[in-house]
Amino acid sequence: MKLIDQIKHNAALHYKRIVLPEGDEPRTLKAAEIILNEKVAQLILLGNIADVKKKAAELNVNIEGALIIDPKTDPKRTEYASKMVEIRKSKGLTMDEAYLLLNDPLYFGPMMIKCGDADGELAGAINATGDVLRPAFQYVKTLPGCSVVSGAFLMFVDQKFGHDGVLVFADCAVLPDPDAKQLAEIAVSTARTAKAIVGLEPRVAMLSFSTMGSAKHPLVDKVVEATKLAKEMAPDLMIDGEMQLDAALIKEVGELKAPNSKVAGKANILVFPGLEAGNIGYKLVQRLAGAEAIGPVLQGMAAPINDLSRGCSVSDIVNMIAVTANQAASTL
Repeated sequence: MKLIDQIKHNAALHYKRIVLPEGDEPRTLKAAEIILNEKVAQLILLGNIADVKKKAAELNVNIEGALIIDPKTDPKRTEYASKMVEIRKSKGLTMDEAYLLLNDPLYFGPMMIKCGDADGELAGAINATGDVLRPAFQYVKTLPGCSVVSGAFLMFVDQKFGHDGVLVFADCAVLPDPDAKQLAEIAVSTARTAKAIVGLEPRVAMLSFSTMGSAKHPLVDKVVEATKLAKEMAPDLMIDGEMQLDAALIKEVGELKAPNSKVAGKANILVFPGLEAGNIGYKLVQRLAGAEAIGPVLQGMAAPINDLSRGCSVSDIVNMIAVTANQAASTL
């Protein structure tokens, strides 16, 4: 069974409630039909109910079984608005302002999650990342003890690497220049994300242009400090560094450069020292090696809220709904 099929199978076992704020977007509707047919998750489509049904009919898409909610008329608006005012009282948010915000599905979705009416959210097919994440940061917030939200990619590569050909890269999407503490949090979050979604035993490599002291530079020092902090944060995880990419992935190189490491040569999670390296790295592997990339999977949030690329395909949306459902299941 392919890994993505395993992810879908696991999602189906838990059958979580995933809200899709872009309820009348064509790719989203086509993906919804697939998810409903395969019973991967319960779906909540947001938008004008007549418009959603009309668009589905035009596309010849069957969305029977999905719950369609209009954020502008739903009876839960007062409950959600009150919760918004409670959360943002220090910012002076009023009920009238909250009602206006709830007209936007990108605010209504996170409030469904916050009030226990949905388990996860996926959006971004027609909305910018900032517009998707802003309500999530304001109302769902981060996990207790976690100050960093980051983005991981599941990379399907040659089977001789990682976990049967699966590597997890982070951070490739969110934080441009993490300090040592933030980098450590990214490492721990990514290990937990990988375990929840892929079911692998994390072996985390903290990447740099140096391996175990072979180079001296402040950029190396940051990764060394991050590795130390990550081990303190999660002593049960296998995390090691600093190390170069070849030392992390290639058995012979790992044994030569880091002979005492339990991670070197067999890493399945690669934590990049900054967003530049991470974003470039995953795109290089995707484009030059023909690897399939699924993500970004946002991690560090108190509930799973994921962002799509506006160039996403129907298949991308299907896969990310399954990933989001697995994240929701892992928070139980």
